Amino acid sequence: MEVLEQWTKQAEQWSSQALQQWKNQGEPLWSQAHLYIQQVPPTQIYVALAILLLTSVLLLLGRLFKHQKANTILLSGLSGSGKTVLFYQLRDGSSHQGTVTSMEPNEGTFVLHSEKSKNGKLKPVHLVDVPGHSRLRPKLDEFLPQAAGIVFVVDALEFLPNLRAASEYLYDILTKASVVKKRIPILILCNKTDKVTAHSKEFIRKQLEKEIDKLRASRSAISTADIANDFTLGVLGEPFSFSQCQNKVTVAEAVGITGEITQVEQFIRDRVRS
Repeated sequence: MEVLEQWTKQAEQWSSQALQQWKNQGEPLWSQAHLYIQQVPPTQIYVALAILLLTSVLLLLGRLFKHQKANTILLSGLSGSGKTVLFYQLRDGSSHQGTVTSMEPNEGTFVLHSEKSKNGKLKPVHLVDVPGHSRLRPKLDEFLPQAAGIVFVVDALEFLPNLRAASEYLYDILTKASVVKKRIPILILCNKTDKVTAHSKEFIRKQLEKEIDKLRASRSAISTADIANDFTLGVLGEPFSFSQCQNKVTVAEAVGITGEITQVEQFIRDRVRS
């Protein structure tokens, strides 16, 4: 027992000596630091504190946005392809009989109409219907940074007369830096496939690939200074196919006017998970 008490007293003595030694060593350093701070103009101190605070806030915001997953789906395509009808079908199941042409982007954040009766927590989708008029297509660039996927709508009934224009628009999307770098998935949606004279999705895919191959050849012949696109498509010396794209490109069918849109709904939910 006496030995234990002696060891305890000895330990307390050592601790006291160590603390005193640290204190003796620290006091000169603290005095020097205090003297230095007094010599620094107050404005410099305030600036340093402001920079430190701003840096901390920016790091916090960066981490916050990094963990937020994109939930924006863009509907693109030529005018008259059925994008706006598709938008309203996805939002509220309305048919909007007749031609619906939008000159400004339709957008909204909502749970898909077909999922409203389902139980469980469903993540809302931010859906944007980008006008198909050539002068309004640059609006697409405003939404690309938040895009989780792009639905490129094609009129399967009037496909051949619009093949060149549709291919040019799709080519421009596929070669955008933001699309390639982020590997934004693209769904080529063949709309109005319920009609007897409508083209099949396989026919549409092959014709788009052939036309884009021609565009690739003609645009690569232009001087670099005149090329507006950021990336070239496909593999050099091989016919173009969508499988060569760095981002995933798939083809599906739909009938927007009657609400047969299961495949596009699946594409959206695969991109925007709950």
